[in-house]
Amino acid sequence: MAYRVGVDVGGTFTDFCAFDESTNELHTLKVLSTPDKPGAEVMEGIAALHNRYGVPPESITYFTHGTTVGVNTVIQRKGVRLCLFTTRNFVDVLEVARLKMPDPYDLHSKRPDPLVSKDRVIPVDERMRSDGTVDLPVDGSSIEAAVAQARALGAEGIVIAFINAYRNPANEHAAKAMIGRIEPGLPVFCSSDVWSIIREYERTTTAVIHGYVQPRVAHYLDSLQRALAEAGVPAEPLVTKSNGGVMSAELGKSACAQMILSGTAAGVIGASYVSQLSGFGNTMSLDIGGTSADIAFIREGMPQYGVGEMIGEFPIYIPTVAVTSIGAGGGSIAWVDDLGVLKVGPESAGSSPGPACYGRGGERPTITDAFAVLGYIGQFAMDNSAISIDPDKARAAVSTVAERIGRGVETTAQAIVDIAVSGMYVEVSKLISRDGIDHREFAMQAFGGAGPMLACFLAKELGMTHVVVPPTPGVLSALGGLIADIKNDFIATVFLDLEESTMPTILDAWTKLREQAVQWLCEEQGYQGKHRLVYTADMRYRGQSYEIETEIDPGHVADGNLAGLAEAFHQRHEQVYEHADRDAAVQIINLRMVIVGSSPKPEFPESECVADTPAPARHLDVFMDGAPRSVPLYVRTGLVPGHRFPGPAVVAQSDCTTCVPDGLDGEVDGFGNLILTPRPITH
Repeated sequence: MAYRVGVDVGGTFTDFCAFDESTNELHTLKVLSTPDKPGAEVMEGIAALHNRYGVPPESITYFTHGTTVGVNTVIQRKGVRLCLFTTRNFVDVLEVARLKMPDPYDLHSKRPDPLVSKDRVIPVDERMRSDGTVDLPVDGSSIEAAVAQARALGAEGIVIAFINAYRNPANEHAAKAMIGRIEPGLPVFCSSDVWSIIREYERTTTAVIHGYVQPRVAHYLDSLQRALAEAGVPAEPLVTKSNGGVMSAELGKSACAQMILSGTAAGVIGASYVSQLSGFGNTMSLDIGGTSADIAFIREGMPQYGVGEMIGEFPIYIPTVAVTSIGAGGGSIAWVDDLGVLKVGPESAGSSPGPACYGRGGERPTITDAFAVLGYIGQFAMDNSAISIDPDKARAAVSTVAERIGRGVETTAQAIVDIAVSGMYVEVSKLISRDGIDHREFAMQAFGGAGPMLACFLAKELGMTHVVVPPTPGVLSALGGLIADIKNDFIATVFLDLEESTMPTILDAWTKLREQAVQWLCEEQGYQGKHRLVYTADMRYRGQSYEIETEIDPGHVADGNLAGLAEAFHQRHEQVYEHADRDAAVQIINLRMVIVGSSPKPEFPESECVADTPAPARHLDVFMDGAPRSVPLYVRTGLVPGHRFPGPAVVAQSDCTTCVPDGLDGEVDGFGNLILTPRPITH
């Protein structure tokens, strides 16, 4: 008997999925995260899988793990003390950035302080030309002086980001070798090795984030490997990556920038899988955990990708699944400002002490406490739950803000939920406008511990007609890690006009990328199965400032089809901007390649749907629409394909609770997904 295990470490809970390969049975559980002891929650979960479901550690043959240790290091500014070595006269690269205001509607907004302060940015005498020729080799005495200055400043690591290193990394590598001889053992990171892209700020800030978190990530992964070995788990752990793939934990120690958004990306991969099964190809995933709500748009069952996603206050330009944090989580705290206005978030109670209703010492009201006061949670006990809900403690916490605004406890709890939904509505509306989509053509897929609680309320405000709740919504990110493929991105900057004379250079660069990709997958990752390659290029019309990533037909590359490459860009430009100039000169800035090796995936057979109305387990007294009501409670494990029931209702399961408002009907499809749709209006 063999099991595949996926783990996702969140701010409040750590989620586990264990898939039995012999029976196709999926076991799930949640344990409280231990941010003060990273990795301890993983060991607790491994023991709980054994004790609760009989999953012996030695039978775990596949282990994937998503972690927030990297992104939390940046958000909390707890990384190593870095010095940044730049080309002389380019020391302001982090300060200048892109000269954009964080909030263009707030004239008082200001950019965050860089992770490397100005006094720790040290110039070095060297110069690389834009064509990749060395104008000035690295000056050894300049490096010696820079290292001495870094030592005096207490540097725990050095990032090297020289001008034009994307064209030729020779000077960066020479500087790294010199530093290694002067100060052996000091971590040194070259921007060209982290992510070799054009544009100095983008390459530098990505390298700085990598260097800032690398020692802590490497230590965490070391601890994870040792702990799993001690627990008797034979599988070499894999870590989920920001691009939705997985890689070995060993590689993650040195390529940690690639996995900094691993947790959120795994959730979108899991949501894409459910999107394909449910038949709703276009979905908006809503992942609400304890600290945040994350939104992603899935088109035709596939996640979308991009660069420049925010890590706390800073962008990182590694390719990532396009997902945006848009609002409050279940642990977001409700408070009253100096003007007596009730607000929710952004501060979160996290896992320690957590919401007041968890009984772990929290006294400030959260969104979860509001739902407990309203009666949606806390009136029923679920087996295998990581915590128990104390409604009395929730009432006591909510009453502290109710007194300040002069309202009843239930009315205040409803206001907390309404404010949270309103804040999400505003942020989702911004994303919809930015992406130019008609969200009414999308179904909302709700997951995370708090997603199903809030989804129907948000969908109603947005005018979305379908809400999909997966069978195990509270642990979908862990499932996403289980089904993620082995995947990596490669890039080469060519900066050439697309014409006959440049085609040999372009085709040669793509050949080298393909060789690098295959070597990474087959030799470094030890993958033996079939793989696929995805060709894209960052292209623009000559004279434009920014480029568009364009998918390329591999056949056009193999044939050297100049016209086919150009037409692919024209069509992409037309898709984005609704116009194209087929007579204009086209430039290729970057060539990109993604290699994907398929991982083994659980197979969930579709069951026949037999229309029936389930009997509720009992009725709950809830506060809904401003008045007390009695609503049916359904237990998720008792709902089978074909079951239909009208709202209002509450659906409870071990990993989350789904709130179904009045006017919605629920139906279970053949894969166990709960589909919630507005009830037809009868006259």
